[in-house]
Amino acid sequence: MDTMAVERNGINAVPESERHGRPSGLFWPWAGANLSLFGVAFGVYVVGLGLGVVPAIVTGTVGYALSFLLVGLVAVAGSRSGVPTMTLGRAPFGYQGNKLPAVLSYVSNVGWEIVLVTLSAQSGAAVLRRVAPGIPGTTATAACFAVSALVVIAVGVYGHAMIMAVQRYLTYAFVVLTVVYVILMAPKLGGALETTAGPGGWVGGVILAMTLLGLGWVNCGADYSRYLPAASRPRSVALWTMLGGALPPMVLLVFGVLLAGGDPKLGEAAGGDPVGALAAALPTWFLLPYLLTVIGGFLAGAIMDIYSSGLSMLALGVPVRRHYAVLIDGALMVLGGYYLLFVSDNFFGTFQAFLAIIGVVMAAWVAIFLVDMWRLRDGGRAYDERLLRPGAPAVNWAGLVSLVVASVTGIGLITSADEHIAAVVGFLMSDELRGSTFGAANIGVVIALVLAGLLYFVLTLRRR
Repeated sequence: MDTMAVERNGINAVPESERHGRPSGLFWPWAGANLSLFGVAFGVYVVGLGLGVVPAIVTGTVGYALSFLLVGLVAVAGSRSGVPTMTLGRAPFGYQGNKLPAVLSYVSNVGWEIVLVTLSAQSGAAVLRRVAPGIPGTTATAACFAVSALVVIAVGVYGHAMIMAVQRYLTYAFVVLTVVYVILMAPKLGGALETTAGPGGWVGGVILAMTLLGLGWVNCGADYSRYLPAASRPRSVALWTMLGGALPPMVLLVFGVLLAGGDPKLGEAAGGDPVGALAAALPTWFLLPYLLTVIGGFLAGAIMDIYSSGLSMLALGVPVRRHYAVLIDGALMVLGGYYLLFVSDNFFGTFQAFLAIIGVVMAAWVAIFLVDMWRLRDGGRAYDERLLRPGAPAVNWAGLVSLVVASVTGIGLITSADEHIAAVVGFLMSDELRGSTFGAANIGVVIALVLAGLLYFVLTLRRR
């Protein structure tokens, strides 16, 4: 496909004549979107559960692989149907009922666009101020924000072909620069960490790793596989999606764990501000490459989000073309980023806590989607296009009831450091459980995942 042509397909099934490529090509967009130095902080977070080097690496690796396996399974539906993720959701939830998860998916994607572009601007400004101390802080932040937003919007408007190409080359650059970065930081790495947590800490590490990575992408899985030929092997589609999304962050996870073991103070600082803390430890000559790595990593994720958020908007029934939907999302991203950077002092933490709640709902959603896909749609082969168009059944109550019950249960079993959000979550937990490793790991996300799948399976027994 021509990468310089604006994609014309919206949420329609991509015609077989336009479908091309191999499943291995899915490695690049998912690798680029998740090869961000913020992954170093994830390693520090897992260590924070009381895990030593080996337990932290093992549980983090397992959590990453399991969560992105779910994304890979959703991607199979895209390659077989040619339809994006949230439009396929009309099958298990109904044409109108699907609007509930679609709007939450939209909010989640736009929210993460705002977060990632904001982080990109802050990161660039922090390093620019060190390279050129004479630049006013507000000017540096505004310049980095403008460039970041324009890049994300432009790539999102061009669409699928451009994203696949851009993510491939960004991944090449990230790998080279990350290798240099790790070499420079090697003297600060070490293995002096003791495991103080019991078996619950191991389970908590897996759960935390799942919530940090793949569960945030399940609502986008089919968006990037739908241009593959329908005959693509499902196993290959799932495998390359999983490897692309999980393998690069695993390397950064190991680095974060070893950093916490070798330099606990730097590790703790990196957990709160990975970009600023890690930049302070680098020689000046590497700051510009570091800046490019940081900004590129955040932007790669934001590019994926803005494309998928546009498709979620179309799945809601908004009557616009796909590229116009991206422009609307881009405007919201700019407004939200401006607020975070130049107006609010504390909204960022609250917003991250709100996204954790959406994460519970998306975990419940993916369980229902996969049960429906493999049990009622023959693994994605039998999506009846009539289910996806106006005039289809308005509401599938089995899907909606399962989603609501599992989501409420899951939200009752997560915690939040934000005092306002904490008042509305964790209502099914005792004070003792809130303070445990399970509470810190937000076990409600996985409970919502399992409960939703079981409920939907039972409620649809007669439909088989």
